[in-house]
Order: sequence, then C-alpha cells, then structure tokens
Amino acid sequence: MTNTTGNVLKFCCCCSGALSYAELGTSIKKSGGHYTYILEVFGPLLAFVRVWVELLIIRPGATAVISLAFGRYILEPFFIQCEIPELAIKLVTAVGITVVMVLNSMSVSWSARIQIFLTFCKLTAILIIIVPGVIQLIKGHTQHFEDAFSGRDANLMGLPLAFYYGMYAYAGWFYLNFITEEVENPEKNIPLAICISMAIITVGYVLTNVAYFTTISAEELLLSNAVAVTFSERLLGNFSLAVPIFVALSCFGSMNGGVFAVSRLFYVASREGHLPEILSMIHVHKHTPLPAVIVLHPLTMIMLFSGDLYSLLNFLSFARWLFMGLAVAGLIYLRYKRPDMHRPFKVPLFIPALFSFTCLFMVVLSLYSDPFSTGVGFLITLTGVPAYYLFIVWDKKPKWFRQLSERITRTLQIILEVVPEDSKEL
Repeated sequence: MTNTTGNVLKFCCCCSGALSYAELGTSIKKSGGHYTYILEVFGPLLAFVRVWVELLIIRPGATAVISLAFGRYILEPFFIQCEIPELAIKLVTAVGITVVMVLNSMSVSWSARIQIFLTFCKLTAILIIIVPGVIQLIKGHTQHFEDAFSGRDANLMGLPLAFYYGMYAYAGWFYLNFITEEVENPEKNIPLAICISMAIITVGYVLTNVAYFTTISAEELLLSNAVAVTFSERLLGNFSLAVPIFVALSCFGSMNGGVFAVSRLFYVASREGHLPEILSMIHVHKHTPLPAVIVLHPLTMIMLFSGDLYSLLNFLSFARWLFMGLAVAGLIYLRYKRPDMHRPFKVPLFIPALFSFTCLFMVVLSLYSDPFSTGVGFLITLTGVPAYYLFIVWDKKPKWFRQLSERITRTLQIILEVVPEDSKEL
C-alpha cells in the first residue's frame, strides 16, 4: 500500500505542483521560489519562517542525504566483496560537497555547463538500467510483478510517510523557480522546461522501477543499499562497474543543481532584509553569490557527521510541504485578488487546488499518524517566529550590536571580496 500509494501521489502531486509553479514563475518574475511566492501573498513573517527552516535544517539535511548517495556509489567499485565503511562514505561525501561549493563559488557559467554534462550522465545511467530491463521483460521475466505489494498494511495512517518519501524522489521540479531572474525569456522557457523535464522524469522513473522488478524481488530491493548496483551485477557482468560511476555522477549533478538553486533563495531573502546583508553580495570579479553559497558548507558538514539524517528529514518534511502547499494556495488567492495580473501561462484552477489540498491534508494527517516527528518539526519551525521579531522587527537594537554587525559584514566583505549587487547581474 505504501509503495503503490506513494507512486500515485508522486505522479499526481508532482505534475500538479510543477504546472502550478510554472504559472507562478511566469506571473511573479522574481527569483526565490516558495519564499518569494509566500512573501508576495502571505507577507514577511511566513516567508521568513520558510527561509529560516530552509537555511538551518532542510537544505543542509537534504544536501547531506543526496551527497551520501554520491559517496556510497563512488566507492562501490572499490568494495565489491565487502561492506563500505561508513566513515569512508562520509569522508568522500565531504569532499564531494566541498567540490560542489567551490564550483558554484567560482563561476556561474561553468556550474551551468557542468550541470548540463551531469544531466546527460544521469540520463545515460537511466538508459543503462532501462534497456536490459526491457529485454528481460520481453523474455518474460515477470515473476516479481506478481503480488509485488501483497502483505502491505493498507491503512490511512501510512499515507503521510508514502507521500513524504515518494515526493522526495521527485523533489527538484521547483528549483527552476529559484533562479527565475537568470532565465532567458522566462515566460516561455519556464513552462517549457518544467513540462519537458517532468515528462522525462516520470517516464524514466517508472521504467527504471519496472526494470528493477524484472530482476530483483520487492524483498531484495528493500534489503539492498545500492539497488542499481545489485541490478547491474546480475545482468551486466563486467560492465556493471560503470553503473555506480554513472549513478554517482547523477547524484553529483543533483548536489550541484540544488546548491546552485538554493543559494539564490538565500541571496533573494538577504536582498529582502530577511537574512544578513552579506548574503546578498556578489564576488567583485566572478559575479557569483559567494557568501550565499558557502554559508551552506559548514551547516551541511554538521548535518553529515551528526546522527540520523533520515529521521531529521522526517521531522522537517511536514514543514517543507506545508509551505509548498501554502505557496500554491497563494496562486488561487491571486486569481481572485489580482484577476488582471499578467499570466503568460495559466493552469485550470483544479490543478493548484489538488496540489494544495493534498499537501495540507497530508500535513494534518501526519499529526495523527506520527505525532512525535511532526511535533518536533513543528517546534523547530516555530523557532522562526521569535527569530523574526528579534532579528527583523526589533529595530532598536543596542548600539554595540549594530556596530559589531557592521564590523563583521565589512570584514567578511574584505575576506571574500564581495560587494552589494547594485546594477550587476549574476
């Protein structure tokens, strides 16, 4: 039930959410994604809380999780006959994270070019898995499809977990909205890019899972730490060593794309006065948002070496989808509040309604199905409220505090060689 329901929810919610974000991105032509849309509709408090949780927990945790997959797959060819030491995975992961941060700090154009190359690597990895899987299917290897999900407990309380884990596999369709101001002809290219990418991802994901089940049973799939490696070892012989390399490059591409996009979110939040001023500055020569990129590095390293990342993501999943549901609900609000707003791309109203309802329903349901994780996430999110009044609203801070803040900003400007954006473009 959990797997089947998760797949259905992924497809419906991701498609409706992606189309809704295509309209938001062409109507509100500002970078920043969910933060910008919540700020536009619901005001600064909710927007600040969103970026507060993103900066402290969600983004460092999500980056660390996908980076761990990179570390595991890149080491897989060297530990064929034995388990990979966890410390080795984390050390290689730390190197990968650092390389991504340096790349995004040095050049916007090179980061974009490498992302294109890594996207081709991702598609190559998918094809290497799909083609043998289709051949197996043609040969009649369908035994693992029979009662594949039998024995699963079909209860309503399992829906939030299915939703969170299912949507995590697709979490990426909203990244383009983080860099709207850097997209050429966004009115045309944002909807086009979102629609094409969602179609490719959906087809690729479904066919990849079909390929896995031609060779691996549901029980074996759950026990495997690296499913693509298990699959390739059974079908591809010596060529199976290429699979973990391509998958690692795919994970590296996800890391690079996430850092590239989310650094713009922090940059925009700083520009709006919701994060320290230094985060809205760019390098004087490279024109990259250097401070907004490197602020993620220490936070991600802390997450990487501190306990159970997956439990942490469970705590914050509800906050992530709560705010995304609110952002899309804002689209419905703007339809009635600002009917004359220029909308180059417009979706039927039931699409954002479906996405918002699903997100908010799962968030509410998670309060009953997993009150501890949801409660912890809720409390962490609530810390953004006093932080907002302390750092943003309170304008009578002591003189020594203001002087210290200015001194730190000037020192970081000198060290990092960054200046306010003014009229420069990233």
